[in-house]
Amino acid sequence: MEKRPVAYQVYSARREAEKDLDGVLAQLKKMGYDGVEFAGFYGHSAEEVAAMLKKHGLKAISSHVALKLIEEDMFGQISFHQKIGCEYIAVPFLDGETRPGTPGFAHAMQLIYRFGTLLKQAGMQLLYHNHDFEFVTLSGMFGLDFLYAAVPEDLLKTELDVCWVKYAGQDPAAYLRKYAGRCPVVHLKDYVGRKVEGKDPYALIGMNENEKRDTQAFEFRPFGYGCQNAQEVVEAGIESGAKWFIIEQDESVGRTPLEAAEMSIGTLKKIGLK
Repeated sequence: MEKRPVAYQVYSARREAEKDLDGVLAQLKKMGYDGVEFAGFYGHSAEEVAAMLKKHGLKAISSHVALKLIEEDMFGQISFHQKIGCEYIAVPFLDGETRPGTPGFAHAMQLIYRFGTLLKQAGMQLLYHNHDFEFVTLSGMFGLDFLYAAVPEDLLKTELDVCWVKYAGQDPAAYLRKYAGRCPVVHLKDYVGRKVEGKDPYALIGMNENEKRDTQAFEFRPFGYGCQNAQEVVEAGIESGAKWFIIEQDESVGRTPLEAAEMSIGTLKKIGLK
């Protein structure tokens, strides 16, 4: 298998990063990660983040920035991310008012088009990170496909999250191949359970350990320890032009997030990506 660099979405260890971002970066480097993807900076300045990354020999390959924050200050977001050497910015989530099928979706696409244009001018690239709610049908196609059809490829590329693609009932490997040449960054995420009507998997995020969980319905797992065919997904990503793979696990049950991070990169070493 061809080698590719692997990054870690720091949001997966957000509680630890809030206390000691420098320490988290040190541990990730020791595990064999090549870079990180951010979703916030825990009060640190761009200069502080850049210094930490340089210290540990990690690249800030990407960053998740909420559409609301993008709308509030597009140029400020570009400036901050240029200072830390970020190549990609990803829209991570659409709220209930801007998702496909809502009146606000058109406005969201307009913002994505504008920001994608500004990023291109700055030598950067905009991505869209999907969940499962984009797999509603609009004009005879999934909302996710509608978005990618509406915004030119040079302004918006994919950051396909294979967990949510599969959770939506689609084949992650096939979906990666569908967007061959447009998927430079791939989110590797695993889970167990099934889609249950009336159960919201996002509600699991941020639950306290003593809260009751419906583990039969859904539970995040380290990559390679759930229902994903790890090798098939990674091979499809490579065939489709992936430059980076990113490990993400929204919540870790039964082990610390960094223990799960080590298990996930262990899977990638085992199948030959690392």
